[in-house]
Amino acid sequence: MELFEALHTRRSIRSFTDQPIAEADLDAILRAAMDAPSAVNAQPWHFVVITDRAILDAIPTIHPHAAMCKTAQAAIVSVAELALEKSPGNWMVDCSAAVENMLLAARGLGIGSVWCGVYPRQERMVPMAALLKLPEGFLPHSLVPLGYPAQEFKRVDRFRPERIHRNGW
Repeated sequence: MELFEALHTRRSIRSFTDQPIAEADLDAILRAAMDAPSAVNAQPWHFVVITDRAILDAIPTIHPHAAMCKTAQAAIVSVAELALEKSPGNWMVDCSAAVENMLLAARGLGIGSVWCGVYPRQERMVPMAALLKLPEGFLPHSLVPLGYPAQEFKRVDRFRPERIHRNGW
């Protein structure tokens, strides 16, 4: 898929078919995530791939906006390893860049995805860390449910020229 088509047609997909996602496609999505930029090239991320139906079904009890996990074929949770951070406070930006790469890679493969924030909501972070058995010093950042879409990808024009300012406000 051409880059700009992927950029302009990426949408939050919340309805999935029951078609499984190939390991090669999950690998491609994870490789794209790890190609994201990070402050001082720290790459403070880890990724928990979830394909176990019991864990996917448990996620909506933790995250109030993750009901789509019940039909997702997989999900990936971005996790920060705080000890790897070289530029204090940038781990969440680094993980966000990785998540955006995942979303675009999924779109390029025809796989639907949706970005569900976990950080900074303690009421989501603490139970997600427990569910995934994260060690001390590792923080869950975002959840990305994945599956083949049961709804269509379509372009929506979000361009707002009135929000562009040049050389100052």
